[in-house]
Amino acid sequence: MKKQSKTEELPFEAAFAQLEEIVGKLEAGDLSLDDALALFEQGQKLAAYCGAKLDEAELKVQKLGASGAAVLGAVEPFHLEETH
Repeated sequence: MKKQSKTEELPFEAAFAQLEEIVGKLEAGDLSLDDALALFEQGQKLAAYCGAKLDEAELKVQKLGASGAAVLGAVEPFHLEETH
């Protein structure tokens, strides 16, 4: 069985927060080259992880939307009769 990395154990929100923190540190420009490269590598992994999680969520929404549309297509719309 494949062992999960620390990134794969994070909830999306925590991974995204870490990615934002890394971007902030890199943008500040106060790092040595080695530290910047290490953070960049970590950021790339987090970005890939977050992207994959977003893709999974989008697929779930599409599947739910398709099954929901099928159910809604079988239901007749409700129209209120106007009384004047």
